[in-house]
Amino acid sequence: MATFGTLSDRLTETFRNLRTKGKLTAADVDGTVREIRRALLDADVALVVVKDFTARVRERALGDEVNKALNPAQQVVQIVNEELVQILGGEQRRLQFAKTAPTVIMLAGLQGSGKTTFAGKLAKQLEGEGHTPLLVAADLQRPNAVNQLQVVAEQAGATIYAPEPGNGVGDPVKVSRDGVDYARRQQHDVVIIDTAGRLGVDAELMKQAADVRKAVTPDEVLFVIDAMIGQDAVNTAKAFQEGVDFTGVVLSKLDGDARGGAALSVASVTGRPIIFASTGERLEDLEPFHPDRMASRILDLGDILTLIEQAQQAFDEEEAMKMAEKFATEAFTLEDFLDQLQQMKKMGSMKKMLGMLPGMGQMKQQLEDFDEREIDRTEAIIRSMTPGERRNPKVLNGSRRLRIARGAGMTVTDVNQLVQRFEQAAKMMKTVARGGTPNIPGMGAVPGMGRPGASSKRGKGKKGKSSGGSRSGNPAKRAAENAGITSSAAPTGSGFGLGNAPQAPSEADLAEIQKLFGKG
Repeated sequence: MATFGTLSDRLTETFRNLRTKGKLTAADVDGTVREIRRALLDADVALVVVKDFTARVRERALGDEVNKALNPAQQVVQIVNEELVQILGGEQRRLQFAKTAPTVIMLAGLQGSGKTTFAGKLAKQLEGEGHTPLLVAADLQRPNAVNQLQVVAEQAGATIYAPEPGNGVGDPVKVSRDGVDYARRQQHDVVIIDTAGRLGVDAELMKQAADVRKAVTPDEVLFVIDAMIGQDAVNTAKAFQEGVDFTGVVLSKLDGDARGGAALSVASVTGRPIIFASTGERLEDLEPFHPDRMASRILDLGDILTLIEQAQQAFDEEEAMKMAEKFATEAFTLEDFLDQLQQMKKMGSMKKMLGMLPGMGQMKQQLEDFDEREIDRTEAIIRSMTPGERRNPKVLNGSRRLRIARGAGMTVTDVNQLVQRFEQAAKMMKTVARGGTPNIPGMGAVPGMGRPGASSKRGKGKKGKSSGGSRSGNPAKRAAENAGITSSAAPTGSGFGLGNAPQAPSEADLAEIQKLFGKG
């Protein structure tokens, strides 16, 4: 996640320095805590939060749970992860719906914090969950705020109540009250009220927001805060808590490149939970906030559960089962591959999805170099083929490939590479579908995942050949095979390089994965 990128890098580097320590001394712990304190302060986390956080980490790191641990460095990482979850709110908190409809949700925050966009995102998400939200345009102060909400509502497919033109005309309290009455008459079960903001906290803003709250008695008051606002985030949150008393926090613009650590302070300072996180410009880029998952992302431990949930939303389970059968029977074609690309695009940015994998913080440059348009180019090549060519790529001779390349605006080399990658991917998918382990070129064997029935004594038969060197008569092939063997001998590590054993997935992770593939 871009907003916490610098903080994540600093913490990862700090923990990496512990990996050679068989036992941690008080000096080691103090040095680590000092680096954590610097990283948090540099990331704009509030000083009072940093003091409490580092004090708890130091106390636990010097205790018996670290001294008696087999790997003290990993135990320190675990402690930091747990304490980070606590300052982010501890447990996830969902929206509280009213027993009697409609549920009234009021949005508050400074101008430019993203309230109007969030209103559309929330409406779209609630629509997908079977609700019938109504957007109420109560921001009558900011120029064209009503028009912006109308556009967002149209994009989200939601109904809007906007009796006043705005631009300084109309009473926001009356509009809010009438909007709730309208929702009750039209049987909308959720009302989202978009209120006015200012460039800074002032008495007029607080009075207006307090009057709206008093008039509609909302079930939820969500304070929308820009994650890139800096240290002023804490002061702004305190001012809104005293003036309006919000029930939850929404972090917006988490895809930005500012330090963003002040957002970590809001839940701890105000005592109000973070409920949503806005991670992009699209209306689909809204996630329920999970403190444990966010802490894992910051510490470069990945967020597999969120990735699985996004895949479940984008992929049809019945289609996925059909695809699995095609993988196993070698019936997977380029037409199927095109369908898979379309579904992957529904999940959003590939960079964002790859960033949820554990340890990807160490591959930041590779992620930056990843070209999202490569999927579009691949799609263009496949669409330039005839249905028969997609179903049977073996008929692609030289003249056909030249025609396809011209139709897609690409080169013959691009077409050749696509066909070659597709054939390799199809073989790997077939192996996985049959319960085997794929042989990934250049990566060698996957540690601990040999084929069923493979002998553990392979390669130990003759003296002088324990290294497993290739005896191929082809020099190029021999060099490639030896390179693969060298690669497989390289040690694997966790996101921090702490030890060689990758973390086993939890029972919850396995349950989610089984559910994804229809085996739950």
